[in-house]
Amino acid sequence: MLTVRLRDDEWAKMLAFLRADARVYVGSESACRRFLEGVLWIARSGAQWRLLPAQYGPWNSVYKRYARWCDHDVWRRMLQHFSDDPDMESVFLDSTIIRAHPCAAGAQKNMVRPLNRL
Repeated sequence: MLTVRLRDDEWAKMLAFLRADARVYVGSESACRRFLEGVLWIARSGAQWRLLPAQYGPWNSVYKRYARWCDHDVWRRMLQHFSDDPDMESVFLDSTIIRAHPCAAGAQKNMVRPLNRL
């Protein structure tokens, strides 16, 4: 089963951001970290909330906290804050935007079209 773990340096940056935000109740650091890892698990796996592994907490509690953070724009502010410092650990390229030369797709090299003359 796929597990998502934040590195200690990543968690330290996120915790500092969350503590500086007046709308966020951090509570227990370990519970907050487990919550964030659960949300990342959902985002990475694409699974339904009900399929959240028990190690991240009750799925309904995690979802309710996630929804509250959505209502308070916590995720948007977090994205804005951390987008200035990307870690570049994983970079994904979508092949729908990568253009290839026609010969890369198997086109004939010397394709000469005859002219139609009258």
